Amino acid sequence: MTKEVRLKVNRQIRVPNVRLIDENGKQVGIVAIQDALRMADQANLDLVEVVPTSSPPVCKIIDYGKFRYDQTKREKESKKAQHQIKVKEIKLKPNIDEHDFDTKLRHARNFISKGNKVKISCFFRGREMAHPEHGEAVVKRMCEALEDIAASESPAKRMGRAIILVLAPSGKKKSSE
Repeated sequence: MTKEVRLKVNRQIRVPNVRLIDENGKQVGIVAIQDALRMADQANLDLVEVVPTSSPPVCKIIDYGKFRYDQTKREKESKKAQHQIKVKEIKLKPNIDEHDFDTKLRHARNFISKGNKVKISCFFRGREMAHPEHGEAVVKRMCEALEDIAASESPAKRMGRAIILVLAPSGKKKSSE
């Protein structure tokens, strides 16, 4: 948790009037703070300021420990539901062997099927720079092999001694795997 929200409880609340919600979730209305604290004491529960920004602040009569426990449980559940998209890189060479190409293709397909983006980089060494069309052909072949499950974010770009392309998962899924 990067940003911890501190809620005011019981005597920490320093306003004259509050909009009160009782322990059953029923709205009581706008009540003086002393009355709200007395009602919370009678129910053996805490008075918690749940919406401090409204005017007057909204307070609820609840068990603060149980409230915090439920809140952290909800936060964990929402984090579990999120999927962070990562960018995985596949490095190629212009004169890559067929078997190596197939292996890298399989890895790229696996990354995309998990919902990650794939950055395809084709690096040139030495005299390979004289024939950039070989590298472009390898990158194009990789894109065509993955076009059933991925879409190119932008056309392939030459950056110094490399050709770089990013593939993102498309809505289509391969039916035969």
